[in-house]
Amino acid sequence: MEGGAGRGLECQKIMDGKASDGNGLVEAIPSCCLKARASAPEHEAKCHSTVVSGWFSESQSCSGKSGKQVYFNNPMWPGEAHSLKIEKVLYKEKSEYQEVLVFESSAYGKVLVLDGIVQLTEKDECAYQEMITHLPLCSIPSPKNVLVVGGGDGGVLSEISRHSSVEHIDICEIDKMVIDVSKKFFPDLAVGFEDPRVHLHVGDAVEFLWHTPQGKYDAIIVDSSDPVGPAQELVEKPFFETIARALRPGGVLCNMAESMWLHTHLIQDMLSICQETFRGSVHYAWTSVPTYPSGVIGFLICSTEGPPVDFINPINPIEKVEGALNHKGELKFYNSEIHSAAFALPTFLKREVSLLHDATSSTPKICLS
Repeated sequence: MEGGAGRGLECQKIMDGKASDGNGLVEAIPSCCLKARASAPEHEAKCHSTVVSGWFSESQSCSGKSGKQVYFNNPMWPGEAHSLKIEKVLYKEKSEYQEVLVFESSAYGKVLVLDGIVQLTEKDECAYQEMITHLPLCSIPSPKNVLVVGGGDGGVLSEISRHSSVEHIDICEIDKMVIDVSKKFFPDLAVGFEDPRVHLHVGDAVEFLWHTPQGKYDAIIVDSSDPVGPAQELVEKPFFETIARALRPGGVLCNMAESMWLHTHLIQDMLSICQETFRGSVHYAWTSVPTYPSGVIGFLICSTEGPPVDFINPINPIEKVEGALNHKGELKFYNSEIHSAAFALPTFLKREVSLLHDATSSTPKICLS
């Protein structure tokens, strides 16, 4: 990241840590949840600031000569660097909100990167897109009205379109460049925008939800980027309150919820907020995505007060949804067995999350399966 773009992006929990500034000096990391940043003195950073964010590396310098591999730790996952070999940079521009990068990798196909953080790759996107979509939609009978927050690549839309019961799909994406880039470089995902049930709204999701009629949606899927910068609002209580208001009784939310290995404090905060906000149930599930930090990503899954929702045992199994298994391509990752297994949590996470709520509390308990 160039200039001062990384300033002012602290999360609410300040973590202690140190990192090299690229000149051998040690400085305090202001937060574990800053966007990826590059070291300006490095020659490669002047060419592609995100390419040296700690997630990607080039085998050659910008001059075409072979050079050393350069890695930088991202303060969002300090002490780690995952490198993907770049065959060719396909696109790199700055939108009004973020830097958008697409490159061809040697092992994972085309890769979409926003502000230095991998959003998807052609090889493993299915593990994320299918899970964040079908975990909520297969947990309620015959969903009809669905809202997607974020999801500008179109992958979640493509998965929603497998559900023949769905009549109306709203998507609110703040960055039109992400949509346009995805249509050009990831057409198999962006085909979701072609579904006639889809209604696109380019703008701020918080404002969109404020103008949404109460109880409009059966399900809301929040496919947002990491909770920094403009996305910080999407992990705070007012946002979750607007979501709960927009859901019908017994409606469901599925929200991206970070890695259990790296961001337990964020998971705790989000679970705590949702426990106070949603009067049905609050669950945490997870899946494996190799190119995400630590190789896993979590989902916060909640229901509003009303008809009870059994998230663990899908009432609307994908295998019984007419035409779903082969709609615009076969499912690659999700099935009903994976659905139930996603709610099985490791002991350390149960122990840490259990500190969030008082066992004697009268509010809905967090369900840890």
